[in-house]
Amino acid sequence: MRFGLLYLQQVPRPWAEDSEENVLHEALEQIELADRLGFDYVWASEHHFLDEYSHSSAPEVFLAAAAARTKRIRLAHGIVSLPPAVNHPARVAERLATLDLISKGRVDFGSGQGSTQHELGAFNIDRTTKREQWREAIGVITRMLTEVPFTGHKGQWIDVPPRNVLPKPNQKPHPPLWVACSSPETVETAARNGVGALSFAFMTEDEAKERVAAYYDLIASDECLPVGKAVNANFAVALPFLCHEDEETAYERAMGGVNFYVNSFMHFYLQGEHRPGTTVLSEEFGKKAPLPKENQDRMDLVVRRGIGTPEKLREMIRAQEAAGVDQIIFQVQLGANKHEHILESLELFAREVMPEFVERREAQDLAKAERLAVPVKEALGRIETSTVDVSDYLIRTDMELFGPPQQPAPDATPTAAENGS
Repeated sequence: MRFGLLYLQQVPRPWAEDSEENVLHEALEQIELADRLGFDYVWASEHHFLDEYSHSSAPEVFLAAAAARTKRIRLAHGIVSLPPAVNHPARVAERLATLDLISKGRVDFGSGQGSTQHELGAFNIDRTTKREQWREAIGVITRMLTEVPFTGHKGQWIDVPPRNVLPKPNQKPHPPLWVACSSPETVETAARNGVGALSFAFMTEDEAKERVAAYYDLIASDECLPVGKAVNANFAVALPFLCHEDEETAYERAMGGVNFYVNSFMHFYLQGEHRPGTTVLSEEFGKKAPLPKENQDRMDLVVRRGIGTPEKLREMIRAQEAAGVDQIIFQVQLGANKHEHILESLELFAREVMPEFVERREAQDLAKAERLAVPVKEALGRIETSTVDVSDYLIRTDMELFGPPQQPAPDATPTAAENGS
């Protein structure tokens, strides 16, 4: 079992001039502490235009700042949105490799298709084709990270000529791959592509057990055809989190932020009408039709599992471990939850809960590696390598294409652009 932290950079109104700055710097301080305490991962989301819900629009910058402040914690994208209209594959590969070099090989690459119409519509992405766009993009990116030179690609969504994409990552063949999963179908997509499953949908332990079993069954089957050059067989779940010696205090400190997260998620993904820059989410929450009681009861049960005393969290993690989950990703910075409460919670969890699971990790890792050795080897044998020969591919210079640069007449007055203005 590994433990991670997920950052959406939530900034609920009312906003002050320094609200976003404070959220970012508090998150970095939390990550510094988590690194010292032995947490394994920090995950940074990518969202655009989602007022209050997520101001994490440049996760590569945030993770680079985290890399400079930490020594061992892994720096993970959860996720990069891969439709080419949002992120061109070459820019994704370049940023990943640079971050991997800066961090000395601590990067994990989670990717996804994008989800809210608020974001997809802004980039003119057709919802019916976003999965195909993701699949084409992830294949191109892993080739860019590994081919010298990249031999080019001409597909339905991406058209890139041969180029040597630089730099190359520290980790070989490339950083571990993950994909966002919100349903049993996307979990199966992850397994068929040989990538880790990032399950951001809240689940009971029974649901997790079922999805984990389906995931590993497919990883071990001949349906697993890695989209990259390696297999990352891992299943992670996300949960809201706060740990305190007194359970009621834990709920009191956490549930305001959790409720903001759940309601703002419902607003952008399911029920809300949004006016960019002016809608106040807290004013919208009461306007929505309430969930049916059975759905609300289930939601309350599921989101509270990561909140409570060390003993309660220890039991919850044992159940997740028994279900086959490989990593729990804690959502700590939700709504207006207080920075000092998060720091206290991380310290208490690391002291009272984490040691039990770290102690048996090495034996579990060894048993898992032995169990998957043959299936992974067989899956890697299904990867097709490029046979395109680009040794004679030449790129003509500007002079060849356009002639010598035009020189201004001696008495010509330089333009503002020529002066560098």
